[in-house]
Amino acid sequence: MGDDKQSGKMDMQAMMELFQKLGTPGAPHKILEDMTGTWDTRTKSYMEPGQPPVESTGTCEQRMILDGRFLHQEFKGDMMGAPFTGIGVTGYDNHKKTYVSTWMDSMSTGIYYFEGPADPDGKIITQECSGDDPVRGPMTWRSVTKIVDDNSHHFEMYGTDRSGKEELMMEIVYTRKQ
Repeated sequence: MGDDKQSGKMDMQAMMELFQKLGTPGAPHKILEDMTGTWDTRTKSYMEPGQPPVESTGTCEQRMILDGRFLHQEFKGDMMGAPFTGIGVTGYDNHKKTYVSTWMDSMSTGIYYFEGPADPDGKIITQECSGDDPVRGPMTWRSVTKIVDDNSHHFEMYGTDRSGKEELMMEIVYTRKQ
Protein backbone atom coordinates (compact mmCIF):
# COMPACT_ATOMS: atom_id res chain seq x y z
CA MET A 1 0.00 0.00 0.00
CA GLY A 2 2.98 2.34 0.51
CA ASP A 3 3.63 2.46 -3.25
CA ASP A 4 -0.07 3.02 -3.90
CA LYS A 5 -0.09 6.03 -1.55
CA GLN A 6 2.98 7.45 -3.29
CA SER A 7 1.41 7.11 -6.73
CA GLY A 8 -2.05 8.18 -5.58
CA LYS A 9 -3.53 4.93 -6.87
CA MET A 10 -5.53 2.41 -4.86
CA ASP A 11 -8.25 -0.02 -5.82
CA MET A 12 -11.81 1.04 -4.97
CA GLN A 13 -12.32 -1.62 -2.27
CA ALA A 14 -9.11 -0.64 -0.45
CA MET A 15 -10.07 3.06 -0.67
CA MET A 16 -13.51 2.40 0.77
CA GLU A 17 -12.05 0.32 3.62
CA LEU A 18 -9.53 3.06 4.43
CA PHE A 19 -12.15 5.83 4.43
CA GLN A 20 -14.50 3.70 6.53
CA LYS A 21 -11.77 3.05 9.08
CA LEU A 22 -10.73 6.71 9.22
CA GLY A 23 -14.37 7.87 9.38
CA THR A 24 -15.35 5.71 12.36
CA PRO A 25 -15.59 7.56 15.70
CA GLY A 26 -13.46 6.08 18.48
CA ALA A 27 -12.28 6.78 22.03
CA PRO A 28 -11.25 10.42 21.34
CA HIS A 29 -14.77 11.12 20.05
CA LYS A 30 -16.21 9.60 23.24
CA ILE A 31 -14.22 12.19 25.22
CA LEU A 32 -15.96 14.91 23.21
CA GLU A 33 -19.34 13.21 23.61
CA ASP A 34 -18.92 13.35 27.39
CA MET A 35 -18.90 17.17 27.06
CA THR A 36 -22.41 17.33 25.57
CA GLY A 37 -25.09 19.16 27.52
CA THR A 38 -26.05 22.59 28.78
CA TRP A 39 -23.37 24.51 30.66
CA ASP A 40 -23.21 27.70 32.73
CA THR A 41 -20.01 29.64 32.05
CA ARG A 42 -17.90 32.06 34.04
CA THR A 43 -15.38 33.94 31.94
CA LYS A 44 -12.37 36.02 32.92
CA SER A 45 -10.90 38.10 30.08
CA TYR A 46 -7.46 39.59 30.60
CA MET A 47 -7.47 42.78 28.54
CA GLU A 48 -4.25 44.41 29.75
CA PRO A 49 -1.26 42.95 31.60
CA GLY A 50 -1.29 43.87 35.27
CA GLN A 51 -4.98 44.82 35.24
CA PRO A 52 -7.75 42.73 36.84
CA PRO A 53 -9.73 40.57 34.42
CA VAL A 54 -13.13 41.51 33.07
CA GLU A 55 -15.60 38.90 34.34
CA SER A 56 -18.81 37.74 32.68
CA THR A 57 -21.26 34.84 32.65
CA GLY A 58 -22.98 32.95 29.90
CA THR A 59 -24.36 29.64 28.74
CA CYS A 60 -23.14 27.02 26.33
CA GLU A 61 -25.04 24.27 24.54
CA GLN A 62 -22.92 21.39 23.30
CA ARG A 63 -24.10 18.44 21.20
CA MET A 64 -22.58 15.81 18.96
CA ILE A 65 -23.21 16.13 15.23
CA LEU A 66 -22.55 14.01 12.13
CA ASP A 67 -23.18 10.71 13.90
CA GLY A 68 -20.81 11.30 16.80
CA ARG A 69 -17.89 12.72 14.83
CA PHE A 70 -17.90 16.34 16.04
CA LEU A 71 -18.88 18.36 19.12
CA HIS A 72 -20.90 21.46 18.14
CA GLN A 73 -20.82 24.33 20.64
CA GLU A 74 -23.10 27.38 20.82
CA PHE A 75 -21.94 29.99 23.31
CA LYS A 76 -24.02 32.97 24.52
CA GLY A 77 -22.92 35.63 26.96
CA ASP A 78 -21.35 39.06 26.90
CA MET A 79 -17.89 40.41 26.16
CA MET A 80 -16.76 43.84 27.27
CA GLY A 81 -20.35 44.74 28.15
CA ALA A 82 -21.83 43.78 24.76
CA PRO A 83 -23.81 40.68 23.77
CA PHE A 84 -21.50 37.93 22.51
CA THR A 85 -22.23 34.69 20.69
CA GLY A 86 -19.89 32.07 19.31
CA ILE A 87 -19.98 28.75 17.50
CA GLY A 88 -17.28 26.12 17.76
CA VAL A 89 -16.87 22.68 16.25
CA THR A 90 -14.33 20.21 17.65
CA GLY A 91 -13.44 16.80 16.35
CA TYR A 92 -10.69 14.24 16.37
CA ASP A 93 -9.06 13.64 12.99
CA ASN A 94 -8.31 9.91 12.88
CA HIS A 95 -5.98 10.42 9.90
CA LYS A 96 -3.87 13.18 11.49
CA LYS A 97 -4.30 11.63 14.97
CA THR A 98 -5.03 15.00 16.53
CA TYR A 99 -7.91 17.19 17.70
CA VAL A 100 -9.13 19.87 15.30
CA SER A 101 -11.43 22.82 16.06
CA THR A 102 -12.97 25.83 14.41
CA TRP A 103 -14.28 28.94 16.16
CA MET A 104 -16.44 31.83 14.90
CA ASP A 105 -18.00 34.59 16.96
CA SER A 106 -19.94 37.83 16.85
CA MET A 107 -16.82 39.98 17.38
CA SER A 108 -15.09 38.89 14.18
CA THR A 109 -15.66 37.85 10.58
CA GLY A 110 -12.81 35.35 10.69
CA ILE A 111 -12.84 31.61 11.25
CA TYR A 112 -10.12 30.35 13.55
CA TYR A 113 -8.69 26.85 13.07
CA PHE A 114 -7.01 25.08 15.99
CA GLU A 115 -5.16 21.78 15.98
CA GLY A 116 -3.35 19.76 18.64
CA PRO A 117 -3.11 16.67 20.84
CA ALA A 118 -4.57 15.47 24.10
CA ASP A 119 -2.52 14.18 26.99
CA PRO A 120 -2.36 10.35 27.27
CA ASP A 121 -5.54 10.05 29.38
CA GLY A 122 -7.48 12.50 27.18
CA LYS A 123 -8.28 14.91 30.02
CA ILE A 124 -6.27 17.87 28.66
CA ILE A 125 -6.54 18.93 25.00
CA THR A 126 -3.99 21.53 23.87
CA GLN A 127 -4.36 23.17 20.47
CA GLU A 128 -2.72 26.01 18.54
CA CYS A 129 -3.87 28.49 15.92
CA SER A 130 -1.86 31.10 14.02
CA GLY A 131 -3.32 34.23 12.54
CA ASP A 132 -3.17 37.97 12.13
CA ASP A 133 -4.72 39.84 15.07
CA PRO A 134 -6.14 43.22 13.94
CA VAL A 135 -4.50 44.97 16.91
CA ARG A 136 -1.37 42.95 17.73
CA GLY A 137 -0.43 41.61 14.29
CA PRO A 138 0.76 38.04 13.68
CA MET A 139 -0.03 35.85 16.68
CA THR A 140 -0.16 32.28 17.85
CA TRP A 141 -3.01 31.31 20.16
CA ARG A 142 -2.83 28.27 22.41
CA SER A 143 -6.01 26.82 23.89
CA VAL A 144 -6.08 24.35 26.76
CA THR A 145 -9.25 22.43 27.62
CA LYS A 146 -9.05 20.61 30.95
CA ILE A 147 -11.77 18.06 31.67
CA VAL A 148 -12.10 18.21 35.46
CA ASP A 149 -14.98 15.73 35.81
CA ASP A 150 -18.36 14.92 34.25
CA ASN A 151 -19.81 18.24 35.41
CA SER A 152 -16.93 20.67 34.95
CA HIS A 153 -14.28 21.61 32.45
CA HIS A 154 -11.97 24.60 32.19
CA PHE A 155 -10.79 26.42 29.10
CA GLU A 156 -7.76 28.70 28.89
CA MET A 157 -6.60 30.82 25.94
CA TYR A 158 -3.06 32.15 25.68
CA GLY A 159 -1.63 34.48 23.06
CA THR A 160 1.90 35.03 21.83
CA ASP A 161 2.61 38.04 19.62
CA ARG A 162 5.81 39.17 17.88
CA SER A 163 7.45 39.84 21.24
CA GLY A 164 7.51 36.10 21.84
CA LYS A 165 6.00 36.43 25.32
CA GLU A 166 2.95 34.23 25.97
CA GLU A 167 0.12 35.86 27.94
CA LEU A 168 -3.05 34.43 29.46
CA MET A 169 -5.94 36.04 27.59
CA MET A 170 -9.02 34.23 28.85
CA GLU A 171 -10.29 31.60 31.26
CA ILE A 172 -13.72 29.97 31.10
CA VAL A 173 -15.12 27.63 33.73
CA TYR A 174 -17.92 25.40 32.38
CA THR A 175 -20.32 23.94 34.97
CA ARG A 176 -23.00 21.51 33.84
CA LYS A 177 -26.53 22.85 34.38
CA GLN A 178 -28.38 20.55 36.74
